[in-house]
Amino acid sequence: MADDEMAHDERDERMDSDMKRKGRGHRDTTEWADRYGGARFKELDPNAKPGPTASVEGWVVFITGINEEAQEEDVHEAFAEFGEVKNIYMNLDRQTGFVKGYALVEYKSQKEAQAAINEMNGKELLTQTIQVDWAFKKPQRRR
Repeated sequence: MADDEMAHDERDERMDSDMKRKGRGHRDTTEWADRYGGARFKELDPNAKPGPTASVEGWVVFITGINEEAQEEDVHEAFAEFGEVKNIYMNLDRQTGFVKGYALVEYKSQKEAQAAINEMNGKELLTQTIQVDWAFKKPQRRR
């Protein structure tokens, strides 16, 4: 009977230790500064004037009215002529697998993103008129 109790206690200890390990980063014991090598991340200027604002990685334009059957290649082909496209985000509907009707296109420079907005806003992409604008804007201050 003592052996049964010992086996039961060992099993309980293993279960407790397993439960403590659940979750993201449970094995990572390094500090934040050590993990990222003391790197400083780019911060957005809080004193910037109203208007378009860069994301941490680049200049992002928001495209709405995209055809549900559009592919990433279609969007890339239409927007690559204005500059190097760093990234394209197209969210899909989980049930249908089709595009939700919007996309985000990321450029390295503001000039490239502005050219894409100027040229593509109101144009047709796969038989649908799209609207293109900045994804991030700093609003006007209220007085």
